[in-house]
Amino acid sequence: MPDFVLEQAAGGRVAGVDEVGRGPLAGPVLAAAVVFPSGVPARLAALLDDSKRLSPARREAAFAALRESGLAEIGVGAASVTEIGALNILRAALLAMARAVARLPVPPDLALVDGIHAPGIACPVRCVIGGDGRSLSIAAASIVAKVLRDRAMARLAARFPAYGWEVNAGYATAQHRAALLRCGATAHHRAGFGTVRRLAGMD
Repeated sequence: MPDFVLEQAAGGRVAGVDEVGRGPLAGPVLAAAVVFPSGVPARLAALLDDSKRLSPARREAAFAALRESGLAEIGVGAASVTEIGALNILRAALLAMARAVARLPVPPDLALVDGIHAPGIACPVRCVIGGDGRSLSIAAASIVAKVLRDRAMARLAARFPAYGWEVNAGYATAQHRAALLRCGATAHHRAGFGTVRRLAGMD
């Protein structure tokens, strides 16, 4: 269970930063940055965890609590499919994280970033392996990013129903792979990914 120890040890305004969507075959990569300027009360902390450990209903409940509490400052950034193709997925993810930090209402003194790669941002960065399971602010960022990206993919699914994006969020499920074989790729697919090119007959 994540806690607030890393943030308290650092002092100042500490942003947790995480991204979602490096693995899917379609859609943007999305990142969030979250700062808790006054700490995290127990009732809110109890809702926060690595977004992968939470059911969709629990993620939505945690996201709503974050938004309604007034205790979290949130910045969100994304990198498009076009940017993913131009930069590669890692650089696009780092760009999304930098954009999320830039959209915080007040710049942080430190960013705690999940993983081993640091985005190019103005403040100092500390990379934290497994950060979404160690830091409450990173866990909160993972929840925000996951909920917003899932919602975006569900909206796209209404226009492209064959691929099942409302349930698979663009990941390479059997339904998604079969639809690529049958229907080909859309403008929202990552054409540089080998799986997309192979299944959609682009090679």
